[in-house]
Amino acid sequence: MAERTVRIETFSRVEGEGGLRLKLRDGRLDAVQLNIFEPPRLFEALLRGRRLEEAPDITARICGICPVAYQMSAVHALEAALGVTISPEVRRLRRLLYCGEWIESHALHIHLLHAPDFLGYESGLAMAKDLRDQVQRGLRLKKHGNQLLELLGGRPIHPINVAVGGFYRLPRRDQLAALIADFEWGVAAAIEVVRWVAGFDFPEFQGDYEFVSLRHSSEYPFNEGSIGVGSERAIDVCEFEQEFREVQVPHSTALHSLRTPTGRTYLTGPLARINLNRDRLSPTVRRLADEVGFEHPCTNPFKAIIARALELVQVYDEALATIRDDRPIEPARVSFTPRDGRGCAATEAPRGLLYHRYDIGSDGLIRHANIVAPTSQNQAQIEVDVQAYLSNMLDSSDAQLAERAEKLVRSYDPCISCSTHFLKVTVDRD
Repeated sequence: MAERTVRIETFSRVEGEGGLRLKLRDGRLDAVQLNIFEPPRLFEALLRGRRLEEAPDITARICGICPVAYQMSAVHALEAALGVTISPEVRRLRRLLYCGEWIESHALHIHLLHAPDFLGYESGLAMAKDLRDQVQRGLRLKKHGNQLLELLGGRPIHPINVAVGGFYRLPRRDQLAALIADFEWGVAAAIEVVRWVAGFDFPEFQGDYEFVSLRHSSEYPFNEGSIGVGSERAIDVCEFEQEFREVQVPHSTALHSLRTPTGRTYLTGPLARINLNRDRLSPTVRRLADEVGFEHPCTNPFKAIIARALELVQVYDEALATIRDDRPIEPARVSFTPRDGRGCAATEAPRGLLYHRYDIGSDGLIRHANIVAPTSQNQAQIEVDVQAYLSNMLDSSDAQLAERAEKLVRSYDPCISCSTHFLKVTVDRD
């Protein structure tokens, strides 16, 4: 029996630490294991017994790239448990804060982490020697996202201004207006990013996906809506734990997520969002998608870089409209009285759907928390895709297989540290 094992010990150009193991047996790819070996950080346990007002700042520490997603999921879930309705002004500013996170995350991934795979460079720094203008564009775009996080969130990393019921402090209108020129440039620059990445040479691969993302009646989804699953009915966010289940696998400290009714894997993230929400894109972005020939639906995971670039234009459009809006933005937040309750919420992190649930008491303390990160939801689908993609390339060398697998994994922009917040432990005694 001929056996062969290919290992990627540690991925480069992804957030966090993980590897990949490919096991070949008798001329076929017998097993694919995405090894996430970062230690679990136990955030759910950390939240138990803490005051509910602390949750946004604690959950922001889960990720330095997408802290806003964790804050928004936390405050929306807690506000649902408390029966709090935020003002339209706060809602608008929260979406603006979310725009900032998507801008900095997408710009970083496109220009420094993913584009080198298509252009033959080992890193963004190596690429900068030949493509200085493109890399500088990406850094300037990322800076715009960080500016929004600092203005609305109090600081560009792990923001501290988000509060249950609103914000602790609102930005001044002149501070928002000062960003207009930069964001006008950003819209034009993001359009050029779409045209740039659409010209890349993409591997021929089509995945078999069940797409999952938020759906909203009138907006491109950030932090509200129901959960769309392919062409199925929309699922209420509070049904998440009945419709999706997490399972532990021996080779990963992150839980795998599967559809409960079918047991199958699913895909969340920018490709899923655009496939399920193309009708919610702005007219500018829809025209741009048609111009560059971005198919609908798109099932090539390598083309997620185009989806991210299209979303970059989408959020610049919305951000610019919001910072130009001169309507009053008071009050900063609404008050609430603690009560016994349970609240659920899902938002769209740059990498995909993020779910939070909290049980709280009338003493204002958190009794229980559950957090399901996008990368843990995508982990099983990544393994399925790697197996399907490499199955016709098994005559390649170990180095070639490893390189192709790593490029595919990077297409999902995995945030490995986010996925390791919890670990189920089973003790088996004789």
